[in-house]
Amino acid sequence: MSFEKIIRIPVDRVGSLIGRSGKIKSHIEKTCSVKLDIDSESGEIEVLSDGTIDQIQPFKAVEIVTAIGRGFSPENALKLLKEENSLHVMDLRDFAGKSPQQIERIKGRIIGEGGRARINMENLTSTSICVYGKTVSIIGEPHQIKMAISAISSISSGSRHGSVYGKLEANRRKEKLAKMQLWETDDVS
Repeated sequence: MSFEKIIRIPVDRVGSLIGRSGKIKSHIEKTCSVKLDIDSESGEIEVLSDGTIDQIQPFKAVEIVTAIGRGFSPENALKLLKEENSLHVMDLRDFAGKSPQQIERIKGRIIGEGGRARINMENLTSTSICVYGKTVSIIGEPHQIKMAISAISSISSGSRHGSVYGKLEANRRKEKLAKMQLWETDDVS
């Protein structure tokens, strides 16, 4: 069974997908057992696989290409190769409508002064977050992505940064406690 998918990414992101001397493109092709046909004029990427290898790899390639198209560095996008990691893209127009000023305001709130808000959310949720165009994209494990979505939604809806960070910190403490209790209840024989 063969795999074929066409993705369109912004033309200004094609260079990041190809990489210096084609290194990123060939790394994705080799790692995911796919072929990438890239049209640098339109930003159209065709992901092809003959399907003889692992069935999930072409889907990972599509996710990686999409992540690079949504503004992630190739290094961060390649975190998607970890099986439990996935990509989630949020459209800021869901919060701001079509007003460019509102979208810019929300982007500013998510990024924060000097990028501090985004970095804090990344650290507290153990995810990678990228704000690009009219989207915010998140790479991480499902429960981490869920926490990041909640934080970004709260900030986009006008919540104070401090209260959002407080909730994330409380969530982290709960997770640590749950892990510690798992260790204590494990039978060590």
